[in-house]
Amino acid sequence: MNNATTLVKLVYRVKNILLYILMAICFVQCSEESGIPNGGLFLPDGFEAVVVVDSTEGKVRHMAVSEDGYLYAKLRNSSSKGSITAMEDANGDGWADRIESFGSYRTSQKWSYSTAMRIYNGYLYFSSELVVYRYKLKPGTLIPEGEMEIVFTDDHPHGKHEHIGKPLAFDDEGHMYIPFGAPSNACQNPKRTPGAPGLDPCPQLEHHGGIWRFDANKLGQTQKDGYKYATGIRSVVAMDWNPVDKNLYVVVHGRDDLLRLFPDKFDPWQSALLPSEEFIRVTEGSDFGWPYCYYDQMKGKKVLAPEYGGDGEIVGRCDQFDDPIIGFPGHWAPNDLVFYEGSAFPEHYKNGAFIAFHGSTNRAPYPQSGYFVGFVPFKDGKPSGEWEVFVDGFAGVDPLESVNDAIYRPMGIAFGPDGGMYISDSVKGKIWKISFSGDRDTFGEEQLALMEKRKGLSHIRTPDQKEDNLMKDAVSGGEKIYYTYCSACHQKDGGGATGRFPPIANTDWVSGDKERLIKIVLEGMEGSIQVHGETYNGVMPQHSFLSDKEIAEVLTYIRSNFENNASAIELEEVQEIRNGL
Repeated sequence: MNNATTLVKLVYRVKNILLYILMAICFVQCSEESGIPNGGLFLPDGFEAVVVVDSTEGKVRHMAVSEDGYLYAKLRNSSSKGSITAMEDANGDGWADRIESFGSYRTSQKWSYSTAMRIYNGYLYFSSELVVYRYKLKPGTLIPEGEMEIVFTDDHPHGKHEHIGKPLAFDDEGHMYIPFGAPSNACQNPKRTPGAPGLDPCPQLEHHGGIWRFDANKLGQTQKDGYKYATGIRSVVAMDWNPVDKNLYVVVHGRDDLLRLFPDKFDPWQSALLPSEEFIRVTEGSDFGWPYCYYDQMKGKKVLAPEYGGDGEIVGRCDQFDDPIIGFPGHWAPNDLVFYEGSAFPEHYKNGAFIAFHGSTNRAPYPQSGYFVGFVPFKDGKPSGEWEVFVDGFAGVDPLESVNDAIYRPMGIAFGPDGGMYISDSVKGKIWKISFSGDRDTFGEEQLALMEKRKGLSHIRTPDQKEDNLMKDAVSGGEKIYYTYCSACHQKDGGGATGRFPPIANTDWVSGDKERLIKIVLEGMEGSIQVHGETYNGVMPQHSFLSDKEIAEVLTYIRSNFENNASAIELEEVQEIRNGL
């Protein structure tokens, strides 16, 4: 290695170390534990944050604020106490003085993927995985007094599947929009199987992979009562109606597993960055190309998915589908989208879009990315500038090797009648309120400069292909198989991802019954399971494509690591169970 190359690498490493030290110092200095405001968050100059509630009894998803200033937070789970936490700040200091729960619709957590919270036409709308509910709000009353009504039920016989969330949006003409997420990653059969082709045409597009429009004021609806408004959309959690140009907007969760499914076509770096999380303008009849195509934000175009013959370069049929207005980097997990209509923030933010990026789980072997609230300026119904970092500091560590290292993960966004912005966290149920106290007339590039620099941190920037690779050391055997096929979901530390992928650390699911464990690998697992008292919904795809030797090696590795202390899995044990199936 020559001296110039050595110097470049040294400078690169020193820059990363300095950025990390700066972030760590600022996080401590800005946290409420040190007595300094902003609750540990980083904001543009002139903004400030207060903690509304430090944690809630249940993980918070989306939020809504009534005209009275009451804050309603949808919890991931419903219990006998309720599925919604209602909060009131009686003395105006930002903290919630009164906290109550209501809205219980089940007490068993067989399923657990609740999302959506919107106020429309005097009603509080929210959803579970399969049902949209509402309560009539009464001015001056924190807890609704009437009965909970069922607006919509997903009555498909399949019940639970991937991408089952039911976020909501409402237009100006009494319509309610509900996405029906695709029940697969890319319409493979069997799904999530390396090298398996996609079904063509994809039959899932008939009732899934799109957005349906309904009557917002009608009760007891099912999908057949709606109208298929747009298609080719894999998974939606972030969705909002833009009142300026009167169009629906969505930030899509892009497909996964380019490396795991097609290692002959994609390397780890490409799989970490692709495909894009697409910010799309949805009009009637739109088709965004899932599962046949995906958007490559680095190339600025849609390309053919590998399940349909693509190699990352071929465009093929993809020139016939709608493009996004912005392509964000892959796996950032956009989980809320809200257009700002208020006037409390500087004019720069008027009519723009705020997006909560919940953060990636599957960027290994590179640092996890996202974990911030972004902003896209709009003018005349179109993006008028580059995306910005609006609020950062949620993760608390950088680089972020596993999702469980993140202290907080931004989830929901809501605005109050005073123009204040609420942000929820899905890890501890923390909620912040953001307000502006600076000079609106002088707010500009100078105030945004420090936030722009945060794009250089490893949880936001494009990773260096060599220097940011967290798995530089060569691995082999069961460890290599784990990092190739398992770590994207179960994480480098075996801790899984809350609510989605169960941990494999210190659990009887791993260290217990060998036959059960081997069958899960060979056959996969549908539906929800409980590990350490928490419900997980991530589907475990079958891995029968692995050889008996590979299965024995990876299970032996898992059973002897991650706080597990169990005996090895022998080749003959896998062979016997496979033959029996």
